[in-house]
Amino acid sequence: MALLKAAGHAADWAPNGETALHCAAAEPCSLFIVDIGLPGMSGFDLIRKLRDRGYRTPILVLTARDQVSDRVNGLDLGADDYLLKPFNASELGARVRALLRREHGDPNPVITLGTLKVDRTHASAEVSGRALHLRPREWAVLEYLSARAGEVVSKKALLAEVFSYDDEVAPNALEVHVARLRRQLEPDGPPIRTMRGLGYMLDPS
Repeated sequence: MALLKAAGHAADWAPNGETALHCAAAEPCSLFIVDIGLPGMSGFDLIRKLRDRGYRTPILVLTARDQVSDRVNGLDLGADDYLLKPFNASELGARVRALLRREHGDPNPVITLGTLKVDRTHASAEVSGRALHLRPREWAVLEYLSARAGEVVSKKALLAEVFSYDDEVAPNALEVHVARLRRQLEPDGPPIRTMRGLGYMLDPS
């Protein structure tokens, strides 16, 4: 959790499979990280139920089980990647970034939009060679919008990406982060447009 949040991701933790299913139904998710050794419902059963319910979200499996049959079972049930415990934090981060890029439809770790360059591997961005100094949630906003440049992103989707399920979110918290990001992109970066009643769009033109 701490690693994911430090990288700018909004991360929610569920103690068991039933709670995980409830959270998945309550909030849109970009990635599920599933531990096989869950109490009650196993991680394998959770993966099967997520896929049976139509979730196409990428799933990364974490487990101490090193048998090939377990890995095959997890992948056949619908998991997208597998990481054995104990694991290196940097490898977990790299696998999370790769799965999120795939989910966003662009496997390239670097997104270039005119003068803006977004490096998703190193969580950095620059405009016309000028480095942007972004707080974790500002980075989360930029990464999410840049991966969908030219598309309108709803406020609800952006809130779910930036804030965890149990975060106390002030009514204008998202607007504050968007405003800070806008100031960093100005004057020569692509603008973030507010689409009234719909959400936000990073305009690549």
